[in-house]
Amino acid sequence: MADEELLLDLKRRAYQLRIDSIRATTAAGSGHPTSCMSAADVVSTLFYHVMHYDPKNPHYPNNDRFVLSKGHTVPVVYAAWKQVGVVSDEQLLTLRQFNSVLEGHPTPRWEYNEAATGSLGQGLSVGAGFALNARLNKLDYRTYVMMGDGESAEGSVYEAAAFSSYHKLDNLVGIIDCNRLGQSEPTSVQHDLETYRKRFEAFGWHVEVIDGHNIKEIVQAFDKASSVKGKPTMIISKTFKGYGLDSVSNQMGYHGKAFSQDQAKSAIEVLSKSLDGKSITTYTPHLPKEAAPEKHGDVKLDLKSDPKSAEFAIGKKLSVRKAVGYGLVASGRVNKNVVAVDADVKNSTFLEFFEKEFPDRFFQGFIAEQNMVGVTTGLNLRGKIAFCATFGAFFSRAFDHLRMAGIAKAPVRAIGTHCGVSIGADGPSQMALEDISIFRTIPGAIVLYPSDAVSGYKLVEIASNHHTGISYIRATREDTPNVYGIDEEFHLGGCKVLKQSDSDQVLLVTAGITLFEALAAHDALKQQGINVSIIDLYSVHPFDAKTVSEVAKKSKGRIITIEDHYRAGGLGEAVVSELASHGFHFKILCVNSLSRSGTTQELLEYAQIDKKAIVEAVKEITH
Repeated sequence: MADEELLLDLKRRAYQLRIDSIRATTAAGSGHPTSCMSAADVVSTLFYHVMHYDPKNPHYPNNDRFVLSKGHTVPVVYAAWKQVGVVSDEQLLTLRQFNSVLEGHPTPRWEYNEAATGSLGQGLSVGAGFALNARLNKLDYRTYVMMGDGESAEGSVYEAAAFSSYHKLDNLVGIIDCNRLGQSEPTSVQHDLETYRKRFEAFGWHVEVIDGHNIKEIVQAFDKASSVKGKPTMIISKTFKGYGLDSVSNQMGYHGKAFSQDQAKSAIEVLSKSLDGKSITTYTPHLPKEAAPEKHGDVKLDLKSDPKSAEFAIGKKLSVRKAVGYGLVASGRVNKNVVAVDADVKNSTFLEFFEKEFPDRFFQGFIAEQNMVGVTTGLNLRGKIAFCATFGAFFSRAFDHLRMAGIAKAPVRAIGTHCGVSIGADGPSQMALEDISIFRTIPGAIVLYPSDAVSGYKLVEIASNHHTGISYIRATREDTPNVYGIDEEFHLGGCKVLKQSDSDQVLLVTAGITLFEALAAHDALKQQGINVSIIDLYSVHPFDAKTVSEVAKKSKGRIITIEDHYRAGGLGEAVVSELASHGFHFKILCVNSLSRSGTTQELLEYAQIDKKAIVEAVKEITH
């Protein structure tokens, strides 16, 4: 196709995208047609000229990737796939219907959606993860991320910008659809494109500023991006919301409003004139270069053969966080897909062990937890077994990214250290006391809470092999005695009955640092003639309700839960919510007030989750 013919063809296809976006949103009775209209020319150029992909195999490892960060414009993407023959016209008109996979914002229910988006400001981080994966696998696919100018106010965009520049991701191209208008008022920058240019150049990006409705300029910008080396490219595309219809173009008041049937009919008549009476044929894309099938495989750890196995002897003291670091290194040795993303705390989370052995599979994200989770999401969506780690408290900053990873069914593996008041003198700003609650709320997520080094090491294997949702490992900071032998086995949804007799009065259910307070309380109570059973609930979500229930029945139906976490959403509430109908008598010992600096033991006592508090609770519940 000659150059002029190509440009005309792309222009016509863009107008068909506008028409189909209007048709789909009008049929749905909701949506964002005018936002689709601003992005149509860039989408047309990407899908029908720039990108290489196999439309019959959306998961082909060397396909170019397109992430729609401004997820509300997804109808234009569904319309783009229609012209490739993936979506039928009938299916397109099922947009937003209950039984349709074409949802109002991208989700993995439709397998051609690269990521779950719609909570704005996250696509660039996910795209950076995709770009890292291409580099790791020595693939030549490129990743394109379309953002809105409104979402460019999100701080996570600039976290991703800094990360992508630092890692020299020249296979990553961002596009900002600068249509000037936000939802309630014009954006802060509006059409001052030079401000966007300066921002991203300051972050170390190559920047192209274009007329986003001029196909020739769009093609030239993408051609230029393909030749840039050593830095990512950002294309600042000046567009108009509602472009193509003078009655709505660049006008406030149309965001998120579908046209009525009469408005749609009139709009389509106007837009159809730009098709020049020609029908839009099915487009056959350029196929990517051949790539070998990706081999994933599970992780199987053998602690007995680990060079550090002597540190795991029963009775020796070793922190869970350090053991998890050893376990991550062991995972990396047996599976090359294991990678790690840090937030400048590698010497506290012990990701530094992984970096030392696998520097090419370790990525420093610095103090930018939202981006850390987004990048890890992207890596996992492309088949890596990707872990990220920081202090457990700081995952609260990234909760929305975790929430969207859950919607994407991305198996993000998160390691949180410095959990609970037991961390001591650093004080409450560093104490993860909400983290179990955060992860328990995410569909498909699992929460693992190891108490000693052996369980910490082996729960890394469970997280590595959990591919259907998020995994969270809650890793205690302090050195604790090893309770389990190196041959002990652990399973998702399991628990360990550590103490049980024929005359137990109460069942103590706990995990982490408070397990050792419970064991000390057990010995103190036994001297007073009171026997209690103890369960180590290392798998908090899901947990072994059957075993807990059976042991509780043999313990007079009394359950006391003990945790170094706030009550809301924690271990205690997990147990009570699952077993409330069984007629048990419950008592929850947890952190009920704001903590402070102090020693570990002072703070456990202050929170009333220490040995003394457990003894008193047992006596209270048995009288």
